[in-house]
Amino acid sequence: MMKKLLLRIIILLGPMSVWGTPVFDNFFTGDVLRFDYLLSGNQTSATVLQCEIKKEKIWSGSHNSLIDNLKYGTYRFQVYDNKSGELIFSKGFSPVFQEWQSTAEAKLINKAFYQVIRFPFPRKGVLLKIDKRNYNGQFSEIYSSTIDPDNYFIINENPKNIPFEKIQFSGEPTNKIDIAILAEGYTDDEMGKFMEDARRLTDSLFAVVPFSKMKDYFNVYALKTPSMESGTDIPGEHIYKNTLYNSTFYTFDISRYLTTSDMKTIHDMAAVVPYDQLIILVNSTRYGGGGFYNFVNVCTSDHNLSPKVFVHEFGHGFAGLGDEYYTSEVAYNDYYNLKVEPWEPNLTTMVNFASKWKELVDPKTPVPTPRDGKYASKVGAFEGGGYLTKGIYSPMDNCRMKSNEAPDFCPVCQKAIREVILENTK
Repeated sequence: MMKKLLLRIIILLGPMSVWGTPVFDNFFTGDVLRFDYLLSGNQTSATVLQCEIKKEKIWSGSHNSLIDNLKYGTYRFQVYDNKSGELIFSKGFSPVFQEWQSTAEAKLINKAFYQVIRFPFPRKGVLLKIDKRNYNGQFSEIYSSTIDPDNYFIINENPKNIPFEKIQFSGEPTNKIDIAILAEGYTDDEMGKFMEDARRLTDSLFAVVPFSKMKDYFNVYALKTPSMESGTDIPGEHIYKNTLYNSTFYTFDISRYLTTSDMKTIHDMAAVVPYDQLIILVNSTRYGGGGFYNFVNVCTSDHNLSPKVFVHEFGHGFAGLGDEYYTSEVAYNDYYNLKVEPWEPNLTTMVNFASKWKELVDPKTPVPTPRDGKYASKVGAFEGGGYLTKGIYSPMDNCRMKSNEAPDFCPVCQKAIREVILENTK
């Protein structure tokens, strides 16, 4: 009797969704819709300017987890079915632009940053919305546009034939996290070195818990994308190199901060493989890197701390973990609103600590938790984090997201990483 009742309900609701979850094949093909745009503005404004739309091969994301339940990121995009109005895909992200908005420069001038978002190619017309999280933690719409998948102005071309190797392969892309590592600042003659570097740093990631215990959830591809010159730009030392992705130190005038804003070239090159995460491996002995949630990860290859930086930046880019340090030089002003909870799972303002990791704190551990040897191995709420000494709290006295001395991620970060892995491999 119950089965018959359920069948009638499903028939009445129609085949579009099951229990509120969009059915992939009803809405999407196995291809990718890539939406390229400029995100421009200043400290108080953000404007989206469409550049181009592409159809690419191989949607590597989950066919089951289409709606973002984690709700991480300072930005998000949502895709709605035009006919029914149903939300059929969503994803949070944090671009370089959102960090630039908090710098002193953003008070003075406008800038534009190239952006790319990707989602499964729709079978029918959709509405794309892009939202920005405001200072109070709420999302507000900054862009919306309808997309007709039959529009002949959608570029449909074969990707450039980039040679690549599989460093780690565990199975079908739709059931795995697919990482593409792209060579930056390696010449044609240095591709052997790139492969050695890519394997070594991949090994460093899978040596750290929880990645070491969940290695089979990942595929890793190394793309041999040559540059004209070795190295990267170091503007503060008047060093400039002609490299494929135009990576540069001194981002926001911080000497160690290494990023790239050439997202068009990056995605053009990466299109030859399935990918969910992008890592730009820069051929340099200098210390530095940068990681941005669901956007891009950047790291140098040959500093003695490169393996630790590689893991740290992937914590940002893959799991949305926040920086837990609070004494290093940064370019940001008023990055966090102390009256609201940060979206990052490993930071809290104590406004709603119960929504974070309160359940992992031993009742005998005081909150706030003193930074002394007595509680060094305990989960608590240690004041200092998110670039601030006061008002923001982190889970442990030390963690991979705080310093290079920490051997591992703390239990809170480990839990967050596991949740992201499982959410994206359903």
